[in-house]
Amino acid sequence: MPRAIRIMAGDVSIAAELFDTACAREIAAHLPIETVPNEWGDEFYFEIPVIMPHDHTATVKVHIGDIGYWPAGRALAIFFGPTPLSIGPEPVPAGEVNIVGRITEEAGVLRSAKGAGIMRIEAC
Repeated sequence: MPRAIRIMAGDVSIAAELFDTACAREIAAHLPIETVPNEWGDEFYFEIPVIMPHDHTATVKVHIGDIGYWPAGRALAIFFGPTPLSIGPEPVPAGEVNIVGRITEEAGVLRSAKGAGIMRIEAC
């Protein structure tokens, strides 16, 4: 069963969920997470204290609202629009990510959180 989380940055607070996979459960065990995210187009990413391999969800085909774990960088990635590798409106990650969750509201509102500084992800 998915686990409800909240992503907060600046004036933005958005609902999301982590899926019931080993990688997502490991991430959930480290909540709350506070960080200053990196921005790569319409993607926030940041290193987290999780070391997991690629799993059965690993892909470079992500969608707006997906939350991925990038094993190569031990990073969580939140996709809310095109990235520098995108050709169209869908995000394209820098490498394969495990799909660990998704935003359950309008993901595009995260654009207004760019440059906001601290981001917090917590369980609901």
